[in-house]
This record gives sequence, C-alpha cells and structure tokens, in this order.
Amino acid sequence: MTFAGRLALLTYSTKPRGGVVHSLELAEALSRQGVDVHLFALGSPGTSFFRPTSVPFTLFPAVDQAQSLDEKVFASVASMAEGLSGLRDTFDLIHAQDCISGRAAMAVSRSAPIIPVIRTVHHVDDFTTQALIDCQRQAIVEPNRILVVSQTWQSTLQDEYGVPADIVPNGVRPERFPQISELQRTSLRESVGVTDGSVILAVGGVEPRKGSRELFQALGILKSRGHRVRLVILGGHSFQDYEDYRQEAIGLLPSLGLELGRDVITVGTVDEQALGQWFRAADVLAYPSTKEGFGLVALEGLAADLPVVASSIPVFKEFLTDGVSALLPETGNPEAISDAIESILLSNDLRSRLIAGGQSVLADYTWEASAIKHCRIYREVLERFRH
Repeated sequence: MTFAGRLALLTYSTKPRGGVVHSLELAEALSRQGVDVHLFALGSPGTSFFRPTSVPFTLFPAVDQAQSLDEKVFASVASMAEGLSGLRDTFDLIHAQDCISGRAAMAVSRSAPIIPVIRTVHHVDDFTTQALIDCQRQAIVEPNRILVVSQTWQSTLQDEYGVPADIVPNGVRPERFPQISELQRTSLRESVGVTDGSVILAVGGVEPRKGSRELFQALGILKSRGHRVRLVILGGHSFQDYEDYRQEAIGLLPSLGLELGRDVITVGTVDEQALGQWFRAADVLAYPSTKEGFGLVALEGLAADLPVVASSIPVFKEFLTDGVSALLPETGNPEAISDAIESILLSNDLRSRLIAGGQSVLADYTWEASAIKHCRIYREVLERFRH
C-alpha cells in the first residue's frame, strides 16, 4: 500500500554526499511506488543535482559566502525556510534528511495550517559552538517522527536525546555499477598515471571521520613493504570546511615516503558514470571511517564486486561481517588497515570470498524495501496527525 498524500522531501545540497544520494534514491523509489513526491534542496542558480533525476525538484539559493560555519548553517536554514513558506499549502507531509532542512521544515510547519514533519537523522555532527549544538538538538527533538538508518544511531538518539527512532535502512542499486571492459579499466587507471601496481579507492575526500590520515599511514606501510600501490581519492565536497585537516594530512605524505599526485591522487568529484567506472577499475575499496551514519560507500563497493576494507565501528558491523563480506580492521590503526589491504592484494581466494560474501548482503538493502517502509510510516504519521 502506497502513500496517497503529497510529500516534500528535503535535503541540504545537490552534491554527491551520502545524505543527498539517499534523498535522490529514496525519492525515485517512492515515485516508482506511486507517491507524489517533490525534492527540495539548496543549490546555486542554474545548477541541478549531481546526476539527472526523474523526480520533480526545486532548488533554493545555496549559501556560499559566510564568515563562519554558524553563519552558514543559519543562513542556509533561513534560505530553505523562506523558499518553503510559499509552497506550504502544496504538501501534506514534509520529510527532512538533515539538520538544516529539519530546522527549516519546523519553521514552516509551525505556521497554520500545521504540516507534520518527519526527520531522518543519518548521524550527529560534532559541532563545537553552543549555537550549532542547540540547533542540531532542536532538529532532533522537535519533528513529529524521527527515523535513522542504523541500530547504532537509534541507540544514540535514545540515550543522548531521549528520542525514540524507527530504523529504515539504506539501499543500493547495483545497476549504478555496470561491468566495464578491460580497455576502459586500463584507460581510467592510466588517466591518473597508474600503469602498474594496485589501485586503492577511497570515496569522500580527505576528512577526519573518513580516517584519511590513518589511510595515508597505511599506504606508507604498504609501500615500505614493497607493494606498488596508489591511492585514488574521489569526492571532497563538504558543507563543513576540513581544509586545515586536509593540509595537515597531506603534509604527512613526504615523511611516509609518499608523494601527492604519484602515490596519492585526488580526483575530486566525478559524474555518476565515472564513479561507477572507478569502483570497477580499482582493486580495493578503503573506507576506514571513524564515524558514519551507515556507510553507503561500503554498500556501493559490495554492489560493484570490489573488496571492502572498512573499520570496526559498530555501524559497519550491522551489515558487514569481518572476513566474510568485508575486512574490518581496528578503527584508527594504520598497521591493521595496511595488513587488511595487503591480505587482499596477496590472495585471490580471499578476494573472491569477499566478493561473494558481499553479494549475499545486497538482497537485504534495496531502495524498494526502504520506500515501502517509508510509505507505512508516512501513512501512520498522517493518520495520527489528522485524528
């Protein structure tokens, strides 16, 4: 049974970050279920989402110039709230995917006629100013219903905020990662100067929670052991500014016997087709995060038949099994990360077993299943609200 109301689905950006990928995939899956869904996001004039979508969408002005993160967050909330205020009579339910859109949704919801708001909390940011800490808390405690994508964050919200949450897992579309020819694989690797050795793929840029520094250290260890390895990093766009961390982490490379542009290659944000090709062209996906809401990139690696080396954070253990569908070395331990990557590079049998194990995970994570569960929750919220 689908959801018969009119749904506004909100996300904070058009860039290929996890929450935005989730929003697009969910919106399209809901649309396939017959839901009247409209996407809203913040974006620069004349732009679109990082990939085409069949779902109708509206972009409100993104805030590119701000003196501080606080200023950027509150200006972004204001921009989205202002845009939504003129459309409030068009929708029966608002579903926000992040702190910014959640605060904007609540600002609009309070004006008559009141519209119920659902919020998905993918993770909780480590804000350092009281204003942002309070803003984030309000975006968690005020909506009518809270959803999460993992048991880890369900427990966190209950323990730290006293907020019950429903788990609605992420999904993945394996067709986003079609097979490529050997010529395409070779050409893509050569495009960044890789003509021999192994390619380690990292997705998400150089950030603290992605474990980038420890991954660089692990790469240095692998090179010192005689492995010809190159780290290719995709992505990098983030709402927050991690430039200081990025410079510090990259500054470590010479001491590790590594060179930017040769051993560590930053490609930046790529289009959807190139993303899928890189997943197919690499030898190992390195995703040693220290904090994630779920870890969509790991699921994407499984869908692309790419062996995954992640980390031992609890959220990964909810859908990955160490030694079966992925390797989960100790979080923040460069030696353990390098050992895990090395074991895959040295063993075709392990590689094959991890790929097969990863395939067995995918059936439990489809966007169709996610959309069906969302529809049930949408109906419950609207029925309770109307009665």
